Amino acid sequence: MTDMTSSTTPSSKPAKPKHIILTSHHHRGSGKVIPINWGAAEPGDRGPIIGSIRNPQHRNVIGTHAGSYGVYRALAVASGDLDPTHKADLTNTSPPVQIGPYPSWSDPDKIVSLDPFGAAAGDIFTDYAPEEHDILPTIAITKAHINLPELKDAVSQGRLKVDGKLLKSDGNLLVTKAAIDPVWYLPGIAKRLQIDESDLRRVLFQQTGGMFPELVTRPDLHVFLPPIGGSTIYIIGDEKAIADPSKPLAVRVHDECNGSDVFGSDICTCRPYLVHGIEVCIQTAQEGGAGVIVYCRKEGRALGEVTKFLVYNARKRQEGGDRADAYFARTECVAGVQDMRFQQLMPDMLHWLGITRIDRLVSMSNMKYNAIVHAGIEVVQRIAIPPELIPADAQVEIEAKKASGYYSEDEVLAVEQLAQIKGRSY
Repeated sequence: MTDMTSSTTPSSKPAKPKHIILTSHHHRGSGKVIPINWGAAEPGDRGPIIGSIRNPQHRNVIGTHAGSYGVYRALAVASGDLDPTHKADLTNTSPPVQIGPYPSWSDPDKIVSLDPFGAAAGDIFTDYAPEEHDILPTIAITKAHINLPELKDAVSQGRLKVDGKLLKSDGNLLVTKAAIDPVWYLPGIAKRLQIDESDLRRVLFQQTGGMFPELVTRPDLHVFLPPIGGSTIYIIGDEKAIADPSKPLAVRVHDECNGSDVFGSDICTCRPYLVHGIEVCIQTAQEGGAGVIVYCRKEGRALGEVTKFLVYNARKRQEGGDRADAYFARTECVAGVQDMRFQQLMPDMLHWLGITRIDRLVSMSNMKYNAIVHAGIEVVQRIAIPPELIPADAQVEIEAKKASGYYSEDEVLAVEQLAQIKGRSY
């Protein structure tokens, strides 16, 4: 990685960076780096996450804030639209509700992929001089109203009731939502995935085209801000009920599917299952509990949307058409692997919320269920998508997933029966 300092020029736009300082190795002033003691119960003992490039002497992580959006920041600086020395004014940006702290925050084995103190970073690290240390939140919490036409249908059909507090008569649903940027504690990530940390660092360096040389040259830096999408948590009901095992809790963990979630594509069950999850969360909150939707930016099983569309084409054009018995095989032919979501990291968000028990898990995924249970969270009931919500062209997907081990209350088809489940050509 390189750090750039700017020279001042008499211009209406901010000065463009000129001088380059390689940050691959220790340099003068590195003794000022604040250590990160991952898993410490008190934020003062843990230390802040400092990924800003305004003052490279104090950076104590690999990478920079905002994940993949950091590239757009670079474009804004290069074009002269953004002053590289700009410091965020965080006045009135603190969360409207408090999440935690919970015992899981100080367990270095339970949270390794996000900063549990990330939402309050601007408030709890005030002992560090702001003119020297640029400490930014990695989690932002706010409140919102969301409105989905399917919720109005659920009300009209009697499945949901308007209470005027949580669900309004106009269909608006009141939620608390948290945006989470990934913060990886590399020793913990390696332990979770059961690989050697040095191997993890080397392959991360290689597979990102050498973008982050500190991965292999700075073993003293244990935290990595990866250039990937983050996650959003939607809380329905009283956020205090989430960590109370005596109150019912519904959870759906949903991985992004732009085609279905936003545009209503019928080749998969993503949007109908997401909406059903929201419906179950509302019902559970109205019973005195709470509901949680965890929305992860892992498009196409983290293979990406380009790969996803290539697979769609391969499925539609293969001999015999789009068949359930070849569903996963076509993905592996294109991508080399069926799935890259690494659900082992997903329970960190549940631990951040203090969850120890889920009464209703709205998911058929065996990978998600196994990850949650392995993380020590009890699951009482699993809820499959109702058959009437499955689009006609998504029968291929759902039957293939059931045959691969996904939870279902229906019978699993034999191989010869799977070959008879076909989608349309296009």
